[in-house]
Amino acid sequence: MFLHEINPSVKALTIIGVVFVLAFLFDPITPLVYIVWTVGITFLFGSFRKKFYFFYFIPFTLFALGMLWTTIAFANPASAPQHTTTILLWEFPSEDLWVAVSLALRVLAFATLSLLFVFTTNMVHFILSLIQQLKLPPKLAYGILAGYRFLPMMRTEFQQVRAAHRVRGVGQAKSFKEKWLQYQRFAIPLLAGAIRKAERTAIAMESKGFTGERARTFYRPMKIHRKDWAFPLMMFGMLGIVIVAAIHFGYFAWYDGQL
Repeated sequence: MFLHEINPSVKALTIIGVVFVLAFLFDPITPLVYIVWTVGITFLFGSFRKKFYFFYFIPFTLFALGMLWTTIAFANPASAPQHTTTILLWEFPSEDLWVAVSLALRVLAFATLSLLFVFTTNMVHFILSLIQQLKLPPKLAYGILAGYRFLPMMRTEFQQVRAAHRVRGVGQAKSFKEKWLQYQRFAIPLLAGAIRKAERTAIAMESKGFTGERARTFYRPMKIHRKDWAFPLMMFGMLGIVIVAAIHFGYFAWYDGQL
């Protein structure tokens, strides 16, 4: 799929640039249109299990609704509102409602862009691209990659330790104090296992000639091709069209100290 084939560094920098521009937009229509656009291209040009997308999107939606409510509830009451809007028998200043909806939709716009990157990017390719294209120090990059690889192993070890405790007759914790003591017992073998894995990984890397130098060869060379530039052109092009349309129809709003 198209989104999976884009160089991860190009994709990341594009998304960061779009987020930076959207952060200064203060009308609700522009981020709403861009949310629809981002979700559309993610589903059309990405290959992943669609139901997981909605599961990941739920926390962002709740956070956006919380921001919407708190922005309206704790608006500055110093100046009398010029216009009011009634929703479910509650009256809100139209200006505060406009700002609150804009903030909530910006959160969702950031969320859709983040999910686009998460669901269409291979983490290993991303780390290799950071080393080769953005000159991230290999010692730091491979340390992050090793930690990322350890996470599923830590989960498996945690399940094994818990099963071993149950086999040896350790009862299920009920109170908060008992759970705290139980997790302390889990922490010692997990920490010892993590130290052993880190030592073995370091020895294996040294035995294979890893010194952390930038001048090195790569089994998977990451390059920037012409098709990679289609993604930033597509994303920034659509953002420009949306902004021009907002200016044309008169609802465009830039950040001007609204908070």
